[in-house]
Amino acid sequence: MIEKVKVIECPRDAMQGIKPFIPTNEKVKYIQALLGCGFDTIDFGSFVSPKAIPQMVDTAEVLSKLDLSKTKSKLLSIVANVRGAQDASEHPEIQYLGYPFSISENFQMRNTHKTIDQSVETLQEILNIADASGKEVVTYISMGFGNPYGDPWDVDIVGEWTEKLSGMGAKILSLSDTVGTSTPDVIQYLFSELIPRYPDIEFGAHLHTTPAKWHEKVNAAYKSGCRRFDGAVQGFGGCPMAKDELTGNMPTEKMLSYFTAEKADAGVNWMVFEAAYNKATELFLKYH
Repeated sequence: MIEKVKVIECPRDAMQGIKPFIPTNEKVKYIQALLGCGFDTIDFGSFVSPKAIPQMVDTAEVLSKLDLSKTKSKLLSIVANVRGAQDASEHPEIQYLGYPFSISENFQMRNTHKTIDQSVETLQEILNIADASGKEVVTYISMGFGNPYGDPWDVDIVGEWTEKLSGMGAKILSLSDTVGTSTPDVIQYLFSELIPRYPDIEFGAHLHTTPAKWHEKVNAAYKSGCRRFDGAVQGFGGCPMAKDELTGNMPTEKMLSYFTAEKADAGVNWMVFEAAYNKATELFLKYH
């Protein structure tokens, strides 16, 4: 039996930290190329404050210019508050709202200017908005593998938050390695513990990595039962909080090669992907 895996391509994550503004039409051309590859989902933009993420100010305009008539990929937009969720929910083309929920108090304040308790309230409202508008929420448990701020973290804390978020109605939880701190042992332990315990939750892996460690991280998650993986072509982007300049997003092309070797089906057309890969080289070298 061939295992199916979902690959979520994240051009939003790759682009959001770039300071020179990428013209809307160039974003559209790149995302359009990705839409033809066969990815399960494209994390294409975010409805957040333009002051916080200036690069994403044109998300609604980008969406209006995409041709979705021939793609099987679903669209995901990141939201950081209730207003963003309301804005995103007005677009029927968007299937998923992504909310970064940090279990590090310090990072939650840096990322959304909210305490964890306030973020719980926000997430509940976002879940309600999504339910009312026929959308699903992907809750990212950021700092899911540890944090550099000294905030309390261990696998039991991750488990406790999984229990709480599940009780609130969260159905998709993506464990996020926000600053590249994960190790194969911790990845394996978390997924092998949580996946059997919560069969109604779809668990994902949003892993950041250095070039040398991508394989051991993907392998640990896959062998532990994870079947939902976020990536970005060539590993562009990543968390600006990461001190190591080599730490970036999980390179999509590396993951696809891994899944091919494991005889897992990611549903991606390699020929179309190669063209999108070349567009990524052109775009990111131009604006980095």
